[in-house]
Amino acid sequence: MAEVTSAMVKELREKTGAGMMDCKKALIESGGDIEKATDWLRQKGLATAGKKAGRSATEGAVGSYIHLGGKIGVLVEVNCETDFTAKNEKFLALVKDIAMQIAWTKAPYLKREDVPAAVLDHEKSVTRAQLLEQGKPEAMLEKIIPGKLEKFYKENVLLEQAFFRDPDGKRTVQDEINAAVALIGENIQVRRYACFVLGEGLAKEKKDFAAEVSAAVTGQK
Repeated sequence: MAEVTSAMVKELREKTGAGMMDCKKALIESGGDIEKATDWLRQKGLATAGKKAGRSATEGAVGSYIHLGGKIGVLVEVNCETDFTAKNEKFLALVKDIAMQIAWTKAPYLKREDVPAAVLDHEKSVTRAQLLEQGKPEAMLEKIIPGKLEKFYKENVLLEQAFFRDPDGKRTVQDEINAAVALIGENIQVRRYACFVLGEGLAKEKKDFAAEVSAAVTGQK
């Protein structure tokens, strides 16, 4: 069994919002496995974020972030339970971080439930074709494809993405929200967002860069 360290306890507490002693016990019971310990806490009803998830959250804030000198802009609505928390510095910092995360990744979906069935079917089809091209036997495909879809979720679903401030890439956006729930004591939910990229979807004029360089060298305009 892996040794349960204070760093592991801290990581689990930030991930679930459970108490320090509960986190330590969960890790001991789970042999030091963070994911199994998380499930253990949820089964025992000790994960703070999970217990608060059903509570009404109708207050909050609309945050914004502008990047690259005005070339990328984000608006995001994050809800909490009280107007008092909506003005809390830590809550507003979380809203700002989520807006920055969206600007960085441009996640097309908030939750995995938001991914259309047609998109998933397409991903499965493309993945199957790639695996067959690589020579993988047909019998193995149904075991490999679910793992590929999990990778798709982690790249395209906001709440499941690696949080941009975590240097190790282990914490997700949802983990960061859970940590805020544990700290603030209220249900916190990302409701909706929009990301605007300057010129996206517009047909841009193609320039003859070779001609421009030649003109600059020869002094022509």
